Amino acid sequence: MTVFQTLQSAAGEVQKEGPLRRLYQRLLTDGDAESAQLAADFLHAQLDAVDHLDAEQLPPSPSQLMGWVEHNCSTVAQAYAQYLQARQQGSGRRYFQCKAHALYFLHCVAPTKQVDGAWLYGVLAHAQDYRYDGLVTTYLEELGDGELTQNHVAIYQRLLAEQGCEGDFDWQDRHFHQGAIQLALGQDAHAFMPEILGYNLGYEQLPLHLLICAYELKELGIDPYYFSLHVTIDNASSGHARRAVQAVLELMPCGLDATDFWQRVRRGYRLNDLGVGTTAVIQAFELECELVAMLERKRPFGLHMHSDYCRFDGKSVNQWLAQPGQVRGFLQVLQDKGWIKRHQDPQESRFWQLIEGPGAAMFGVFSGYEKQLLRDWIAGDWHAGKAPMRHVAAQRVTPADLPPDPETCALQASLAHLPAEQQLALLLPWLAPHRHHRPAGLFATRRFIELRAGLR
Repeated sequence: MTVFQTLQSAAGEVQKEGPLRRLYQRLLTDGDAESAQLAADFLHAQLDAVDHLDAEQLPPSPSQLMGWVEHNCSTVAQAYAQYLQARQQGSGRRYFQCKAHALYFLHCVAPTKQVDGAWLYGVLAHAQDYRYDGLVTTYLEELGDGELTQNHVAIYQRLLAEQGCEGDFDWQDRHFHQGAIQLALGQDAHAFMPEILGYNLGYEQLPLHLLICAYELKELGIDPYYFSLHVTIDNASSGHARRAVQAVLELMPCGLDATDFWQRVRRGYRLNDLGVGTTAVIQAFELECELVAMLERKRPFGLHMHSDYCRFDGKSVNQWLAQPGQVRGFLQVLQDKGWIKRHQDPQESRFWQLIEGPGAAMFGVFSGYEKQLLRDWIAGDWHAGKAPMRHVAAQRVTPADLPPDPETCALQASLAHLPAEQQLALLLPWLAPHRHHRPAGLFATRRFIELRAGLR
């Protein structure tokens, strides 16, 4: 039994935290020998799995890659033009039926977005080899070149916070699949370089769903910058998509080894097809089901917190919350008694007034996402054509406003008086997926770029 299979067996005893989530969390730490073995076992299992997929593949020859990329780009551009034309002619949104739906999507894909670029972390060990320049540059750009406002993970975390979506969520194990693949690939670039190249080829192509998401998020009052940034940075002309092709051609060995290398690249590319995709996540949303699930999760925290003053169908609120499975019935009673007026302005519902607004009795009980679920469900058909609820984001704090960071100060002290090569080695752990968006990681990224330039 492999280390990964052992982890799967142990995880089977914990229903909520499945093997993919456990692996994801394990790999999102400082690496050790056991983590490296876990990652390797997991990747071998995933590569075996892709052999059974009926999915799109790369062209037969690496020499056809650039034409393949340009064709994909043209196809996506044409499809997006058709989407825009349909919207201009009055068609509704293709993806998000309401703002709560969009926030649900942002939650579900967060485990992947919060390790953005992780599959390339291992290439930093080759930063002085010109053949890896495109891959190293791509990874550093995922890190925002050390600038907080451009670091992709920091941008996504800020997006979640601005929409009241920070904190835990009822993730399913499948939501961690792609993130676990990315973290595992980043663990050992030496052993899995062809697979990393193939995965990078797939992930850096411009997909149609990215363009549509950016358009519809903006329409719903959600900052689309994380998504629109990837539209520009992944371009096939000079961006990550072109660099992905160039990296394959630079690192392709000569002679008979090239055939095996190319087959491994092709398998790595197909790792992108594993797990739940963007459109599948979007299609899984059902407003009332998500609302009921959210209230069931909140139910134990509200038990015994209400007075017995209000009774509905002879039962107090505490009695409605006492047992699981009563949420739907409670919502129906609230409608029957006029506390919730479906398909009308939520402000007309007494229940909503307890949640939102000056002096609301349940102020702070629900997060921004949870309130949006309630609001969109109450609004129903009335919601069409109405502006979505605006979440008031906290004022952003710039690095200049913050006191000195202890981790950054300690890192700066440890680098003092060391030669450049030793500094680079000391900086590498701070560019890892779980650290690079911290203040010390941002400093380490900027210093890494300076040192690398000086050694060229």
